[in-house]
Amino acid sequence: MSAVLVYRRKGIYTITINRPEYLNVLDNQVLDELRDSFEAAGKAPDIKVVILTGAGKRAFIAGADIREMAKMTPAQAEVYSKKGQDLTNYIEQFPKPVIAAVNGYALGGGCEFAMACHIRYASENAQFAQPEVGLGVIPGFGGSQRLPRLVGKGIAFEMLLTGKMINAKTALQIGLVNKVVPANNLITSVKKLADRLAHTSSSAAEMIIKVVNEGADLDLAEGLKMEAKQFGNIFRTEDQREGMQAFIDKRKPKFKK
Repeated sequence: MSAVLVYRRKGIYTITINRPEYLNVLDNQVLDELRDSFEAAGKAPDIKVVILTGAGKRAFIAGADIREMAKMTPAQAEVYSKKGQDLTNYIEQFPKPVIAAVNGYALGGGCEFAMACHIRYASENAQFAQPEVGLGVIPGFGGSQRLPRLVGKGIAFEMLLTGKMINAKTALQIGLVNKVVPANNLITSVKKLADRLAHTSSSAAEMIIKVVNEGADLDLAEGLKMEAKQFGNIFRTEDQREGMQAFIDKRKPKFKK
């Protein structure tokens, strides 16, 4: 059975990690199938939005497979870490919006994959943690780098050094997620957002993802210069011409890309 399921509907590509009996933990097979699924979504011209979630009601991703990792040598662990980082980087830089539908535990690698997504919606029963310190290790898929950037160093240090779990309400308060909804409304809420995103300009969405990601590593002055350059470049697209003409004509735009 495939460890990852995909479903296409009206420009939306839903990727579901399908190991509910193991709380959707990540092993090498899951990582490989996730990469294949995202690459397929990236190549499909009709796909405009990706949703990432986990099967079942208990977990989004409850971390990496500890039994698999326990057997690794230091060299193998470094390779495994880079594999996870490559994939989370790929998701973060994906040219189409990626929404995490966090439907339960998002622990360790699960929290790291959620953070790599552009937007995160969580169910009320969702819980987040970077519990690696309790295993005598550190995060390996980007948690030590993305968490401080999202919630600040102080809160990140507390979560990383204690390994404590936080609930969805706290995750919302600290900026780790965008929205919290009842568990039975999570997928409906995410699909509603995805539908809205699927009707916006793909050219503009891709450029927004690009400038936000690139600007995060620049000081403000350099970031503004980069933004101005890409603002000019977006005027080369059909979407720009259609969007502005539609506004002038007082009609809804019909974006082609």
